[in-house]
Amino acid sequence: MNTWLAALLAGAAAPAMVVIDEADTVREEAPPHGAIGMSTAYRISDNVPAPRSFEFRKRALHVGAAIGVHPIDHDEIYYVLSGTGIVHSDGTEKELKAGMAAWLYSGAKVGIRQTGAAPLVLIIAYPNKAAD
Repeated sequence: MNTWLAALLAGAAAPAMVVIDEADTVREEAPPHGAIGMSTAYRISDNVPAPRSFEFRKRALHVGAAIGVHPIDHDEIYYVLSGTGIVHSDGTEKELKAGMAAWLYSGAKVGIRQTGAAPLVLIIAYPNKAAD
């Protein structure tokens, strides 16, 4: 048993940090909320021990792929690293390109689709629900 896990089981404080290599988190899968096309998912925060207060993910939407429109009950951020896409929030659509972010608000129905010849590579961040 590693030292950190032993400390966690003993009720000690969380570690000072966790360092994650995205290569350890990558998988090919259909995007969430409709399985429209394919994507490369980097589920980075899945490698952070619970409890954690937010999710941090990278996703490359392949040509023609989309995260389908879905309701959110938290604020969420889509930050574009490369490629182009169209973000949707409650019937409004805006074009996004590298260096742009869409801040999506709790209660909205949101989604994003890849456009152009190259994959749309995003960072997606959102809070976890508070533990009951």
